[in-house]
Amino acid sequence: MKLVFAGTPEVAVPALDALIASGRHEVAAVVTRPDAPAGRGRRLVASPVAERAQEAGIEVLKPAKPRDPDFLERLREIAPDCCPVVAYGALLPRVALDVPARGWVNLHFSLLPAWRGAAPVQHALMAGDEITGASTFLIEEGLDSGPVYGTVTETVRPTDTSGDLLTRLAFAGAGLLAATMDGIEDGSLEAVPQPADGVTLAPKITVEDARIDWAAPALRVDRVVRGCTPAPGAWTTFRGERLKLVQAVPVADRTDLAPGQLAAGKNNVYVGTGSYAVELLWVQPQGKKPMRAADWARGVRIAEGESLDR
Repeated sequence: MKLVFAGTPEVAVPALDALIASGRHEVAAVVTRPDAPAGRGRRLVASPVAERAQEAGIEVLKPAKPRDPDFLERLREIAPDCCPVVAYGALLPRVALDVPARGWVNLHFSLLPAWRGAAPVQHALMAGDEITGASTFLIEEGLDSGPVYGTVTETVRPTDTSGDLLTRLAFAGAGLLAATMDGIEDGSLEAVPQPADGVTLAPKITVEDARIDWAAPALRVDRVVRGCTPAPGAWTTFRGERLKLVQAVPVADRTDLAPGQLAAGKNNVYVGTGSYAVELLWVQPQGKKPMRAADWARGVRIAEGESLDR
């Protein structure tokens, strides 16, 4: 088939690579979000997908919105059979959905109908899911509600961050998307409607969602820290300034600390929760680089009985 691939961030690059490498289909063009400011200088930078497409000599389309007339005209000129999508980042209007004969097929990082929305991996971790995965489905105008072509599963490991899990799913999902294109082309795959039961939503994680509630159990604190790493980053406050929590682990045999209460030793920093303590391993004070929690504690000289979120 002739394909137009739509995607933007680094997590979409493995799928683009898999389609280019398959040799069975032609990636005629790539659609991605416009260049965005990045770094200290805030200079405009192309998306990871745009950079990879340019390296491969593939035409890159960067519409401000996918309903822009010039973009739609070019898409019709290319006349793709199918448009595979991975984390494109913009809502596709009906006028765009109608262009490819076999539709737009999205690779979504959950086992649909679970975790429909922008942040499925973060929500799966924060909910304590033990198994997650990726799905390919035909895009409709509803939110991740279209019929499913295929899935792959992935075990959630006890120390996974959302970054760890998303990286594994990006590569597993790349193979699934390539196989889905093959199955659509040869007629061996048929999309199956999603069940009505088991629908959960995964909206974008806000900064406030990432704030630690020290009255919550240690397992909940652990899930929020891992689910919000690397972005947007779990956080709390210390002496009125924001403190990002980069890595923390529950410590079941430490139950003597009140929620938020700190206890710092030579090489360890513990915080009380609503159950047992967690040990802070890496933190990032406001305006500084990540550092070992013990080094941070020595620098700020934590007083006996002092707490976070105060």
